[in-house]
Parts: sequence; structure tokens; C-alpha cells
Amino acid sequence: MTARDDTAMRRKRMRYRAWHRGTREMDLVLGPYADAHVDTLSLTDLDRFEALLDEEDPALLKWVMGQEVPPAGVDAEFLGRVVADHRSRLAK
Repeated sequence: MTARDDTAMRRKRMRYRAWHRGTREMDLVLGPYADAHVDTLSLTDLDRFEALLDEEDPALLKWVMGQEVPPAGVDAEFLGRVVADHRSRLAK
């Protein structure tokens, strides 16, 4: 298996994880983001998205909704990109 194959499988797993979170609200935020962007994310951004996917849904939902500020260890810039993408979909 080549590095390209590994990356393709990683992208496929990430798309699945984004759509199968356990809470429908987070499925509807992360799933469409993954569908629209995961195939074009750089390896660095794949790492950033994967770290976001590792977060627990209750906390992640509060951050997405602006109810809480993400803690220092969370990539707030990348989270902001995901939130902006979600909001742009809602505005359509």
C-alpha cells in the first residue's frame, strides 16, 4: 500500500467519523464539512480536522454554538473554519 492509498483511506475514515458522531447535531456540522473539504485538505489540515473529530460531542457542540470558548488545547482557528462553513450552508 502506498502513502497515497493510506491518505485516501484516512480521508474515507474521517468522512465516516464526521457523519457518525453519535449526536445528529454534530453529524450535520461535521459531515457536510468533510464531504466538501476532506478530499482537498492538506496533510496538516487533515491532522487538524482529525484532532477536532477526537473531541467529545457535548463540548464540541457548545463551541460550535458559541456557548463556550474552546480551551487552549483546541485549534480554535480550524474550528472557526468549520463553523463558518456550517453557517454558510445555513444561509443558503
